Amino acid sequence: MTSLSPLLKQATPVVVDHASGSWIHGTDGEEYLDFTTGIGVTSTGHCHPRVVEAARAQVGKVIHAQYTTVLHPPLLELTEKLGEVLPAGLDSVFYANSGSEAVEASLRLSRMATGRPNVVVFQGGFHGRTVAAATMTTAGTKFSAGFSPLMAGVHMAPFPYAYRYGCDVEKAVEFCLRELDYLLATRTSPADTAAFLIEPALGDGGYIPTPPAFLEGLRERADRHGIVLVVDEVQAGCGRTGRFWGHEHSSITPDVLLTAKGLASGFPISAMAASTELMSKGWPGSQGGTYGGNAVAAAAGCATLDVIREEKLVENARQRGEQLLAGIREVQDAHPVIGDVRGHGLMLGIEFTAPDGSADASTAAAVQQATTNHGLLTLTCGPLGNVVRLIPALVVTHDEIDTGVQRFAAAVAEVVAAA
Repeated sequence: MTSLSPLLKQATPVVVDHASGSWIHGTDGEEYLDFTTGIGVTSTGHCHPRVVEAARAQVGKVIHAQYTTVLHPPLLELTEKLGEVLPAGLDSVFYANSGSEAVEASLRLSRMATGRPNVVVFQGGFHGRTVAAATMTTAGTKFSAGFSPLMAGVHMAPFPYAYRYGCDVEKAVEFCLRELDYLLATRTSPADTAAFLIEPALGDGGYIPTPPAFLEGLRERADRHGIVLVVDEVQAGCGRTGRFWGHEHSSITPDVLLTAKGLASGFPISAMAASTELMSKGWPGSQGGTYGGNAVAAAAGCATLDVIREEKLVENARQRGEQLLAGIREVQDAHPVIGDVRGHGLMLGIEFTAPDGSADASTAAAVQQATTNHGLLTLTCGPLGNVVRLIPALVVTHDEIDTGVQRFAAAVAEVVAAA
């Protein structure tokens, strides 16, 4: 009998029969409040009627129209709609299927545009699983171990993870910018450095918002040295942090912006946006792909952007995120095993620590499993596996947040009592 690869590790035992909004209905007859959203993908909730209808209508017209062979209206419309939310000046878009592909496209463009070989990434970043993207990923060795040699030219600088360093955010930022300058002086000369690549909030690295002052420090150095600043918005973008783009919590504008995940509510599509001037510095023929900008995915993307705008989901993410943060901090107050709670909007990380301050991965894993038993789906993350992340849909309601907090609290209390 054929089965799925044993290397795929299931976070929950749930088999989905159908899903709607924030709820998954399992084949076991149980109903689960979904605070995973396919790792931040089903931004407008499961099977939003407008997204379903847009995809259904497009399937009846054309499913696949390879976009360097023939163009199709959904992709042209999606490009126009993206232009309404992209930062000023980022007026040229390349489409692919996954975040990894968008990351690799940004690497290719940065190297071609600058004529430089190296890229600087930041500790804890996740950028994908393909070889180049995995080389640039430092959220855990599981993403890059076992298939060396990896790509050359990648250098890592510290990320201002203040809780881990045991200092305040301002000091963490100062330290990490100083270390970045030291890296540029000792390991990769600015004249050899094509790009800085960073997430506006670490994803798999622990759901840690990137301090605005750190992004602003990167922007200043990128401008000074002619380095391309690439912001990986694959997980933080499309409203998740309570701003449309995660980097909008700072004052910067990136040179290249990457988006995927929540862009089409579950259909696979990704995009890289840059200025026409920068994009034109890539070599002819260096961008392409069979399935990039798929017609059905593009139609779903158009509907997703309409729903986010018309239903004011960015503002809902901000409000419900504040509610979720306050609720989980009350759980933290009752259980010292929770060392830190952080996040913007509906992108919340809960870090579990032992009394000596070390990472408590076993408790985090036990809580994640217990939440399923309480009808709440969650995931873990972080290089040490000691962070539970909550990723509700942007359509989540006040009552659903309250329910989620109650179920999370019950799971933590159960695990702590059993310890």
